[in-house]
Amino acid sequence: MAFPQPKPQTPQLPNHLLRTIDCQQGAIRAVRFNASSVDGNYLLTCGGDKSLKLWSVKLGTLLKTYTGHGYEVLDADSSYDSSQICSCSSDKTVILWDVGTGNVTRKFRGHAGKVNCVQFNEEASVILSGSIDGTVRCWDTRSRRNDPIQILDEARDSISSLKVVKTSFLLGQSVDGRVRRYDLRMGQLYVDFISSPITCVCFSRDGQCTLSSSLDSTVRLLDKSTGEMLGEYTGHKMKGYKLDCCLSSKDTHVLSCSEDGHVYCWDLVEGSLSLKLPVGKAVVQSLSFHPTETLLLTAMERHVQVWGSEPEEEEGAMG
Repeated sequence: MAFPQPKPQTPQLPNHLLRTIDCQQGAIRAVRFNASSVDGNYLLTCGGDKSLKLWSVKLGTLLKTYTGHGYEVLDADSSYDSSQICSCSSDKTVILWDVGTGNVTRKFRGHAGKVNCVQFNEEASVILSGSIDGTVRCWDTRSRRNDPIQILDEARDSISSLKVVKTSFLLGQSVDGRVRRYDLRMGQLYVDFISSPITCVCFSRDGQCTLSSSLDSTVRLLDKSTGEMLGEYTGHKMKGYKLDCCLSSKDTHVLSCSEDGHVYCWDLVEGSLSLKLPVGKAVVQSLSFHPTETLLLTAMERHVQVWGSEPEEEEGAMG
């Protein structure tokens, strides 16, 4: 006689507010875990006041401020070993920073307009940046050359989001409603057409699916290989802002910012709404999910909120 299998645990959701951080850097354009480094102990905030800041997730304390951009900072990424940060700005530049000293290591110029998104490859040997000028540029972080090593210019419109995965696939997308996936090793380009302008793209943690949010207030899950639609998620409001979407750390849930002050969280398989998280009364501008734990970052106006699956112990609830 076989024993009955234990019921699978219901995935936990980050529905408890652990702390709110007043970042004091104007409107927060993006918030990011140092997701390349599996610990996820730090977070980055990109400010409307031209600054980039590094914070402790657990304490909510400011660790470093990075200044060097000429206009608002729009996106940032940390290297796998957390020793370097890259950021991009409305000033058309991409900056490589030394985390410890706060100094500018390199400043890359070449985009013809504001740079919306930036990311390291896995080894942090290349920075990829996407711009309103319709190009993705690849910058070598280890050589002294200042011109890009590659320019991807197939998009005819603004690039608003890009992501890189371990297999050297690059997912870049633009406001023309197309999700472009480049296989840089094979030199191939795959295009999926989505009828509405796209604001954010990302890969599932297993690398098999792509997630995209668009201005028709819909988040779509596609099979990476075939482009087949696997799921559509609706109910949130996204009509005029460039807002983030993402998957939870175990690919069980789809999350999206919303213009109505909430984060919406859907069951990936069923498509049903699992959680409508009330963040505040303004637009939820950005979000980031911890690489391994049930922790969520949200950004609204000048504040960042840290959410967890259960309340913290009193001694750890400072912030």
